[in-house]
Formats: sequence, C-alpha cells, structure tokens
Amino acid sequence: MDAITKLVAFLVVLGILVVFHELGHYAVARWCKVKVLRFSIGFGRIVWSRKIGPDRTEWAVSAIPLGGYVKMLDEREGAVAAADLPRAFNRQTVGKRIAIVAAGPIANLLLAVLLFSGTYMAGVPAQRALLAEPPAKTPAAVAGIREGDLVVAVGGVAVKSWQDMRWRLLRASGGRDITIDVERPDGARAQRTVSLASLSGADWEGNFMPMLGFRSDLGPPLIDEALPDKPGARAGLRAGDRIVAIDGETVRSPAEVAAKTNARPGAAVTFRIARDGTERDVGFTTDIADQAGRKVGIAGIRLKVDPASADRLAVTVRYGVFEALAQGTRKTWELATFTVQMLGRILIGEASLKNISGPITMADFAGQSVQAGTLVFVGYLALISISLGVLNLLPVPLLDGGHLLYYFAEIVKGSPVSDRAFEVGQRIGMAMLAVLMALALFNDLSRLF
Repeated sequence: MDAITKLVAFLVVLGILVVFHELGHYAVARWCKVKVLRFSIGFGRIVWSRKIGPDRTEWAVSAIPLGGYVKMLDEREGAVAAADLPRAFNRQTVGKRIAIVAAGPIANLLLAVLLFSGTYMAGVPAQRALLAEPPAKTPAAVAGIREGDLVVAVGGVAVKSWQDMRWRLLRASGGRDITIDVERPDGARAQRTVSLASLSGADWEGNFMPMLGFRSDLGPPLIDEALPDKPGARAGLRAGDRIVAIDGETVRSPAEVAAKTNARPGAAVTFRIARDGTERDVGFTTDIADQAGRKVGIAGIRLKVDPASADRLAVTVRYGVFEALAQGTRKTWELATFTVQMLGRILIGEASLKNISGPITMADFAGQSVQAGTLVFVGYLALISISLGVLNLLPVPLLDGGHLLYYFAEIVKGSPVSDRAFEVGQRIGMAMLAVLMALALFNDLSRLF
C-alpha cells in the first residue's frame, strides 16, 4: 500500500506540474495568435483525446506520463494552408517565440509563488529558533551564543522559526562569516558573528547545524522505532527509549543524535538511555552507509521529539494576503537561485553528483509529503515546480532553455540558426539528458538498495 501511495502521489505531482507548464506555453501561444494543434499530457501513443474550440485543438492524454507538450502549427513540421501561414509558430517574431517558449518554466515558478503564498496565509506549523547551550569550541560557542538565545535574524534577514534560520544559514554556505541576531531571555538584543569557514562543501550537504554548534532545546529525543536487524535493535534499543547522551555527551534533539551517530561510521558508540525510570548504557557498532559521497554511521533507529517539548517550541508562521505573496515570491526566487548555484557547484566539483535525484526518489518524497499532511505536500509540490522551471530554463537543446538559446543567437546574428546547427544541437541535448537521467536513476537505485 505504501508503494501505491507513493506512485499515486508522484503521478498527481507530475500531472499538476506538467499541466501548468504546458498551459503556460498554450496561453501565451494563443495570446500571440499562434494556432495550437494539440495539448498533450504525456508522450507517445494517444490513449484519449477530444477536439475543442474554433481551432479544433486536440486535448489529449498520452501513454507515457513523464511530461507533456503543446504542438503548434509550424511549416517545419508539415504543409500549412495559406490562410493559416500568419498563425504558424515559425512565422512569429523572435520576441513572440521567446515569450511562448519561456512561458512554460515561468508558469511553474508562478505556481510555486501561489502555493507558497497559500501556505503562508493558511499558517505554517514550525519550531521556534530557541537555542540550547552550544558545545564548547564550536563556531556558535566561540561567537558567544548561549542557552536561551532566540534567533530573530540571520544575515540581516528576519527569521520566525528554526526552519527559517536553517535555510538562511544554508543560503550562506560557502561564505566565511554570518551575523546572528538573538534575543536574550531578559529581552535584550545582541548580535553575534558566527564563522562558517570550518565547514566544507560536503558538510553543507549533511546535517550542518550541529557542526556549527546550533542546538535546539527539544529535550532528549525518543526512539519511535528500532529497525529490525540493525545495530540499535540488535543491541536492545526499542521504541519508547529516551536517548540522554552519546559517548558521555548530552543530546537535546534528533538532529544531534543523527550528527553524532553519522560521525562514527563503523565505530563503537554508547547510548545512555532512560527506560522505565532508570538510565542505562547500550553499546553497539554502527553500520556504514554512503551519504552524499561520504561514509556515515547508521544506528538503524527512527526518532521523534518529546511531545511536551514540541508543544513548548511550536509556532505558526502566518502572514496576511499581500505579505504572504511577497514572502512566497521571495522564497521562490531564493530557491530558484539556490538551485542554479547547486547545479554550478556540482559542475565544478564542489558538490556531489549524488544530489541529483530521479523519479524513484521523487515518488518516495511525494508519498512521505502526502502522509505528513496537506501543507507539507503543497510545499513539496512548490519545490518540485521550482526545480522543473529551473531545469527547463537551462541552455540545453531539447529543453525550453535550449530553444531560447537558439533565439538569442538569432537576435545576435540577425537570422535563424541553420538546420544543421539545430540538428546537431538536438543530438547533443538528447545525449546530455540521457546521461543525466541515467545518473539520476543510478542515484535512486543506490539509495534504495
């Protein structure tokens, strides 16, 4: 049933995003008076279709549900009646062709703005950015962060939650220092400068908050499940156990447990747990797993926050209509630019190729987001919509960005690119996309098995 849920969720996500993408192309094509022959969800053999409107546009569903297309009247694809020549795509000005092609990715970005704005108006459950005492010698401790500090701004940008704080720090990855504005328990405000220089590119791809010394005071985490035949279960850990410390160091959140366990691949660790009113030590050797190109330790347990602590730190981030639209626009822009930056870091080797995911991982996350609730699913839908929009704007032949590249070249040289150049570009683009899809599928299967 879990696999069916993930598959259905994935198809719903893909269907919504493809429809909006293609509607962007369709709407601007109609606005430019271009005749649309077919609007298809999916590729390959048509399984259902119906012709509607004065142009008898064919609205279709095709057999392969991994995309879609809008087919416009074009002399390069067949004979065009003399009366329809002014409505052929290839007869349009280069500006109109750019607008039609760019409309698809832009529609995906606009969808993300609307989805994020909707969640902000509804109210997003989050966690207050209230800090526990940072471990000695960590960047946060060196900067003067103390227990009870409430983070109110990062890098000069106001934050309302732990999630906002984490995102601001991630956006600053690659920099050397960042300012943190905090409110002390007595209400006084202070600004701290935290060094980011000690973290490498691989660190930012993992659980970087504990590495910087930022700890959320969620209390000792609870074990929700000890996975069968994994180190934790074999050592006797079980659901309901409260993890107090690891190798003598106290832990105050699931993230800290993960960070300390991940840092010990194939090594002996000792968990101090509280069970039935008494504390005891449980020792075991972690499994070794590959995560974002590096070896990490795995205990094989699922954790949850103490419900009482979660209630104490819970906050709902909500905005009015206009502020929600502004916040949705800002978040979409930041995620889009961050996606481009990550792609650039992957190309120059500063980030792992394992960050590239394919349909299996997308389906897994889609299923998890559905199970987590409507707001989480809507947020995931917005995130994938941004990824789809950015991906399609890349200057790769076969993608919308590749066509835009041709049109900008046409503007520079004063005439369309040659058929030969177009054909070679399409072959290169097909090869690049095939390699990208193979890599994404390989990463998916590696995570799965």
